[in-house]
Amino acid sequence: MLADRAGLSDRCGPVVAGLEAIAASLEGQELDRGVLGAAFSANWNLGAAYPVEHAGRAFFTAWTRVVFVAIGLALRSPQQIVAAQGLGCALDAAAAWPSDAHVGSSVRLVDFELACQQKAEDELRKGGLPALRRLTQVQIEQYGQAAELLIG
Repeated sequence: MLADRAGLSDRCGPVVAGLEAIAASLEGQELDRGVLGAAFSANWNLGAAYPVEHAGRAFFTAWTRVVFVAIGLALRSPQQIVAAQGLGCALDAAAAWPSDAHVGSSVRLVDFELACQQKAEDELRKGGLPALRRLTQVQIEQYGQAAELLIG
C-alpha cells in the first residue's frame, strides 16, 4: 500500500515476488535464484526512492533492510548475515512507524511486531513451517490494516 501510494509499485513487484519465492522454498519448492536476484536489484536503494513528503518513509526504508537480510539468508550469502539481524530490522521498521497503529491489542506497531515474533517462534516450534506460514498470512493482513489507517 505504501509503495503504491509512493508510485513504487513497479519496483516493489519483483521484491514481493522474491519474498514469495523464499516462502515457497520453505515449503519445499526449489528456490529460484533468478527471482531472488531480481528482487535484490529492485530492493537496492528502494528506500531512498520513497518520497520524503509521504508518511511512513522511515518504516519503508527499514523494511528494505528486512528484505535485504531475507534475501541474503535465502541465498546463503557469504556475508555474515544471521536471522537475528532480520528480526532486529523488523523491530526497527516497526519502531519507525509514524503513528499509533492500533493493530490487534497493540497501540504501537513495534509492540505488535514483538508479539508477532514471539508468536512465530511458538508456532514454528509447535507446528513447523506450515503453521508459521498460516500465522504469517494473518499477520500480513494485520500489517495491511495499519497501512490503511496511515494512508487513509
